[in-house]
Amino acid sequence: MKTIKIGGVPEHFNLAWYLTLKNGEYKQEGINLRWKDYFGGTGAMNKALRESEIDIAVILTEGIIKDIIDGNPSKIVQTFVKSPLIWGIHVAQNSDYNTIEDIRGTKAAISRYGSGSHLMAYINAENNDWNLEKDLNFEVIKNLDGAVKGLTDGDADYFMWEKFTTKPIVDNGVFRRIGNCPTPWPCFVIAIREEFLDTNLDDVKIILDIINNTTKEFKQIPSIDKTIANRYDQKLDDVREWLSLTEWSQELIDKKTIQTIQDKLYHLDIIPKKVDYKSLVYEIK
Repeated sequence: MKTIKIGGVPEHFNLAWYLTLKNGEYKQEGINLRWKDYFGGTGAMNKALRESEIDIAVILTEGIIKDIIDGNPSKIVQTFVKSPLIWGIHVAQNSDYNTIEDIRGTKAAISRYGSGSHLMAYINAENNDWNLEKDLNFEVIKNLDGAVKGLTDGDADYFMWEKFTTKPIVDNGVFRRIGNCPTPWPCFVIAIREEFLDTNLDDVKIILDIINNTTKEFKQIPSIDKTIANRYDQKLDDVREWLSLTEWSQELIDKKTIQTIQDKLYHLDIIPKKVDYKSLVYEIK
């Protein structure tokens, strides 16, 4: 049985992977798919792809595009979640900051440079007409636990992370959310190391077929809202809101969307150049 390693964030977006693994669907096809949670998010997964620690990543679209342009030898093979990611903008509960304008020029907690929390800080800054050179400062905190400590201890002033993932921390009175910042594009894609793609294309097709069959029907799974609420410590109303806002995809990200993302990242000076569509994607036929 062939072992294939995959990584993603330990969040409700990826429950479909957990369900298909639990059901043994990959093993029935002779594939030992090994999932690894990446609490550090996109930056940590980009590093894992580069170092062949994983073969496949379910990863933020803008983060993998930046890293492929920066030399990550991987390709996007599919959009996984086509709806935007809603980033909550959080401060410590006892912070004096109450609006997005209040945090202009303060220090953003980020999991690592090149991560979603780093890139979206630029998107938020531009949305609010900040000076990108003077009004953005960063403190690397590694993960969500690091953000809780960093904001509570005053090492950083605000933190951007997926709204529903951080909702329990807000409900518990550790963070306050002072705003939201949706990604202006599909949020998650599936990326695969090129070297792995070259030699394991048939296995990749099987894996994608299995996960796509599940995401197509995901919202119709009996009591899926209760399953998510229990597994991810979420309130049922929050889960239902999240499900109403979230749409999965079984298609390759299109050329126009790739161009839009590159235009934005280039404008913000996050990427040094724009590349052609085929440099970033691999079309599986």
